[in-house]
Amino acid sequence: MTNTQVTLVQIDNYGPWTVTPEPRREADLQTLQSRLYADISQFVGNRDGYVFFSRFDNMIAVTNGLSMTDHELLQESIGNRYPVTLSLGVAAGKTPVQALSDATERLQAAGSAQDKNRRECLEGRTIDDEYRTDEDVQIAHFDVINATGNYTDELNAFDTFIEIEQGYAELMRHMRYAHDSLSFFVGGDNVIVVCPDLDADAYEEAIYHVEETVDVELQVGVGRGESAHEAGFAAKHALETCRADGTRVELER
Repeated sequence: MTNTQVTLVQIDNYGPWTVTPEPRREADLQTLQSRLYADISQFVGNRDGYVFFSRFDNMIAVTNGLSMTDHELLQESIGNRYPVTLSLGVAAGKTPVQALSDATERLQAAGSAQDKNRRECLEGRTIDDEYRTDEDVQIAHFDVINATGNYTDELNAFDTFIEIEQGYAELMRHMRYAHDSLSFFVGGDNVIVVCPDLDADAYEEAIYHVEETVDVELQVGVGRGESAHEAGFAAKHALETCRADGTRVELER
């Protein structure tokens, strides 16, 4: 059984801030968002978690192992160095979707994302150390089979992007609604999926669904661990086995 701890990271009052006192330059906003994501990712990554940029004003993190004190320190660090602040919702669940839904409800109860009076809320709770196990997190690392040969070296860069994104979008929808999983594009042709306790058959079925629906062939390595880093690193090794042996699904234990 998995027990995924998820943190919803939400920039406070970001929409109104981007147009106050007048609309801000898009290049400046994109730069701020990318730097903010990089800093949050480094902070959480140094504590063996993963952060995914989602819509940038909302980021989703797998934070098994991070305490509420760690979350407070993140808020303080960002508040000291950026013109915006962060509110955080934290929850755990048997599925990533359940955990994210609970974390989201905590923040929504504290106030709207565009409420100028909501600042640096920290709502929810983390998993106590005595309840943590070395199988709390399951990470699946998908990539497109021979993306370079089939797309990168054959199509222009934008058409390649379309093909890869179609595969990601279909996988994201399928894993969300069939398996209560959260999928994130992480660059190149790679998608990381935070999953509940799924077996090899579920991954085979997902790969078949994507291929039949959008004609994109995938392979996947799956890992388990006490933290996102441990599970993700095991998934990377399993994916290397797929590439070396020509298999479609490999589970690393």
